[in-house]
Amino acid sequence: MPDPDELVADALAAARGTDVRAAERQLDRLVVGAGIADGPAAVDTALMARLLRGVGRLWGRGWQPVDLARIAARRLGPPAGRLVVDLTAAQRRDQPDPVPAWWDDQLAGLDAALWWDDDRRYLTAWAAREGTDRIAALRDVVDVLALVEGLPPIAVLRPPPGTAGAAMVTPRGGSGSRMLDRVRALLAKAESTTFPAEAEALTGKAQELMARHSIDVALVEATAERTDVPGGVRLGTEPPYPGAKALLVQEVAAANRCESIWSDDLGFATVLGFPAELAAVELLYTSLLVQATAAMLRGRTERRSKGSSRRTKGYDESFLNAFALRIGERLRSATDEASREAAQEPGAERLLPVLAARTDAVRERLDDLFPGITSKRLTIADEEGWSSGTSAADRASLDPASRAPRPLRGRPARDAGVGRPAR
Repeated sequence: MPDPDELVADALAAARGTDVRAAERQLDRLVVGAGIADGPAAVDTALMARLLRGVGRLWGRGWQPVDLARIAARRLGPPAGRLVVDLTAAQRRDQPDPVPAWWDDQLAGLDAALWWDDDRRYLTAWAAREGTDRIAALRDVVDVLALVEGLPPIAVLRPPPGTAGAAMVTPRGGSGSRMLDRVRALLAKAESTTFPAEAEALTGKAQELMARHSIDVALVEATAERTDVPGGVRLGTEPPYPGAKALLVQEVAAANRCESIWSDDLGFATVLGFPAELAAVELLYTSLLVQATAAMLRGRTERRSKGSSRRTKGYDESFLNAFALRIGERLRSATDEASREAAQEPGAERLLPVLAARTDAVRERLDDLFPGITSKRLTIADEEGWSSGTSAADRASLDPASRAPRPLRGRPARDAGVGRPAR
């Protein structure tokens, strides 16, 4: 007589294969709990236990709750993403201490909660909540199990729960919560305004505030007995136009003294840097993605008003690429201005060595985690889209006191590369 673990293993092996009929037969056996005492209930218990073990193993392989939820939704669809969020909540319940605060923050951001009362009845409750039947629910669960057990190791950006390093408290020098609240307010206004000049001015002011905050934190950190080390975050680069989104991440990261590496097959960019700078990158990227999309849609409307009905993927992608590069130029200008102002203050002789040391530390972390990376050359698929995207990002100076646009300087836009791990 088979036991429930064997039935689960057989169904998983069939799901990984190419024989569709064999996979359906094994799924049918799971549905009825063929030949097993307590039938479906025993199957559900075995499935839940194996899922939780698989999820728990991923934390030591570099995965974090937001990463897992993102890739499940990307590869298997929204229901699978919701199922994975439930699994992260259940695994947290069983997770040994220490569990860092940022881990619980991620779970809160995902709305991960134990809404069911018994793991043995979870799959039945989940099917009812999703409005599906047992067969479809088990198919989703087996697919999620195959995904969870098949994910590759990725870079461990921060010590996971249950490890000694997870108990470390970072950052010092103040959380900057008030400053971040001001930045969020500025970016919210930038996203809501219909005037491009105002949006860019507000975004520029937000970048100046964050750049100055990171300088202040760096100077305080330099005098601490125990200094922070560079960490990392992963930002989603989902379709459509994942390459353009990865380029935007790269430009925002560079303006905030961070490094970015794109893993297009996994649907995210990894940003490495110190905590204050990483917070800036997350906030700005999220806001600028909204602004870039809105600018692209306005561009379409303007073209239609001029009698052009042509809309291509090449136009949209070129628009977003150009927008990212020009915005990156302006964000770096805002950072440079904040650095120049800080350099004029008393005690500023320490500033350049401190910033240089932090830059070196970030690059060393990059070399440690990604010893071999390649660059992907940026190509222009649509000249009109490129021109429109550049104009959209260049209509106003990021300096709120000045409305005159500056010419593009630095590396040629068409030669820009997006870093990604070598395969």
